[in-house]
Amino acid sequence: MRSDVVKKGATRCAHRSLFNAMGFGPEDLKKPLIGICNSFNEVIPGHIHLREIAEAAKLGVAAAGGTPMEFPAIGVCDGIAMGHTGMKYSLASRELIADSIEAVATATGFDGLVLIPNCDKIVPGMIMAAARLNIPCIVVSGGAMLPGRYKGQDISVSQSFEAAGEFAAGKISEEDMTDIEAAACPGCGSCAGLFTANTMNCLTEALGMGLPGNGTIPAAYTGARKLLAKRAGERILELVKQDIKPRDILTQKAFENAITVDMGIGGSSNTVLHLTAIAHEAGIELPAQKFDEISHNTPYIACLSPAGHHHIVDLNEAGGISAVMKELAKKGIIHTDALTVCGTVEERIAKAKILRPDVIKTVEEPYRPEGGLAILSGNLCPENAVVKASAVAEDMLVYSGKAKCYSSEEDAVNAIMDGDIHDGDVVVIRYEGPKGGPGMQEMLNPTAAIVGRGLKVGLITDGRFSGASRGACIGHVSPEAMAGGPIAFIEDGDIIDIDIPNRKLELRVDEETLAKRKAAWVKPEPKIKHGYLARYAKLTTSASKGAVVTAD
Repeated sequence: MRSDVVKKGATRCAHRSLFNAMGFGPEDLKKPLIGICNSFNEVIPGHIHLREIAEAAKLGVAAAGGTPMEFPAIGVCDGIAMGHTGMKYSLASRELIADSIEAVATATGFDGLVLIPNCDKIVPGMIMAAARLNIPCIVVSGGAMLPGRYKGQDISVSQSFEAAGEFAAGKISEEDMTDIEAAACPGCGSCAGLFTANTMNCLTEALGMGLPGNGTIPAAYTGARKLLAKRAGERILELVKQDIKPRDILTQKAFENAITVDMGIGGSSNTVLHLTAIAHEAGIELPAQKFDEISHNTPYIACLSPAGHHHIVDLNEAGGISAVMKELAKKGIIHTDALTVCGTVEERIAKAKILRPDVIKTVEEPYRPEGGLAILSGNLCPENAVVKASAVAEDMLVYSGKAKCYSSEEDAVNAIMDGDIHDGDVVVIRYEGPKGGPGMQEMLNPTAAIVGRGLKVGLITDGRFSGASRGACIGHVSPEAMAGGPIAFIEDGDIIDIDIPNRKLELRVDEETLAKRKAAWVKPEPKIKHGYLARYAKLTTSASKGAVVTAD
């Protein structure tokens, strides 16, 4: 066993003494040591209940003949961090999570890991660690929040963000806004729509790193979630016994399955960053063009919030990710021979079926013939840019407008709320990329304010968007402004052309003029010069490469 390095032989006498101090006796040390990485905290609604999930997982480990040992991982709530300096830490925290798990797992000599995340960067951070360590691992998440109810309609946190814009525009009263904020988030779990957290939990299934139901069983269904965690705890012992490691599962086929599911359900644009980063740790090239190639061939068959009115609980009732994969497999675009933590995809989806055809459409009659995300190219984004096409209104898929440029999210939000943005504009938010932000802030505040005020505008940024964002919002524009990308050279009044069907993002400025602007450009001082974010800014790659920290 891998754990022999910390428990066997005369030279490990002191090690065994330390285990004894924690109540682990000789009989415990004869068994596989299984790390239970629990990201419980009291600062994220999606994590407030994870102690129960961890206890269930430990029961499963013990029942299957292992010795569970719990340790923590950090987490940032993107919703609470939104709109202030804290959001700069969100994406950057993904690297801290992966690094800390690598450190603890290696230092302790674990034979396997049960990874318990639930929200935004915690899910990809843990899977990155699994791929890097390449010891048997299984992921079991905490489940989605149920939607709230307001005036007879299901709502979630996205309506709270949009309420601010509606209030500023005089569309709702302060009392209405207060009622919405009280109703939107009724309890524990990752926010109810197909935002980043729930997208990544669903893609954990598609990648094969979690059990069926991982992405869709609601957090409030405590019995089902505990049973899932218990089974994950039992399953990790079988993975250890068979020595099935993450890189046996995280193959090219697995990533293509995940991208296909992502396109089929219209997941968060952040998945382009996260799947690319996980692939990097697994030693697999995953160029942005792969996402677009798969998007062109994948029908969009599940329209969930923020693009539609259904939530994760509806997807769960409809048959979950297994039903989605089985339906997509009819087109031959799912690798059914891909390995998962419990057999092959073919075995996993054999008995799956669509139980609510109002939620999961057929491949013959999808919501749209192409996938939910699109990768754009053009003179504004020589590397690429990303848009959640499924959340863009039909009349905004092709759009041209005059640029209004801002060098921070805060300045843009102030302009929107003060009424300085009008129909026909394109809001440009720059110096918010991985290096420039630093940390690549999410732009839910400006996108929600735009929706709330009812504006017909585009928005482009070298930052990124929350999975809850909707509208003609194009992010990940690369190279970023801080790296001297063309987005740095846009001037107010320039015409920007957005053509999502043809995958184009163009600035209507000739090359000679752009060259003059570039020659006159002065790189700004870093926004943050000390601490973790300063180090992150120096080491992170472009968004087109997953915004991963490298030693290069």
